[in-house]
Amino acid sequence: MTRRSRDREAERQDIRAAAERLLAGTPLRSPVGKLTGTELIAECGLRRDVVYGDHKDLVDEFRARAKAQNFTPQVVQNMAEENIALREALGKIKTEVAAERERVRALVRAATELSLELEQTREELAAAQQVTRLPGPRGAGRTPG
Repeated sequence: MTRRSRDREAERQDIRAAAERLLAGTPLRSPVGKLTGTELIAECGLRRDVVYGDHKDLVDEFRARAKAQNFTPQVVQNMAEENIALREALGKIKTEVAAERERVRALVRAATELSLELEQTREELAAAQQVTRLPGPRGAGRTPG
């Protein structure tokens, strides 16, 4: 089994293209898009030892350009904005959930009170049905005549 020879010029082109994508804020492989050597390696798809061993100059050049660029890549900026929006939405949802929980507590209290009142009414009704009615006075319903 023979080893395939490396094309160092193709590797350099891959690294340069990855650097350009990261600096432009449009990474293809990098999950975060930060302007670091690690993200450059992830973006170019080459092994770390290949990049640092044979192409250290390109890594240094990328770092210098990233430092000189002095702005946040669009991907990172978008993620930061999305994070802020999600935090605001989460805050609103937490407030709504707290309000709903308070409403549920009030409804549980009302249902408990109504249940107790219903039980008392049933007991009163049962007690009223046990009363024996006495007949009215004789002749009370007659008219003289």
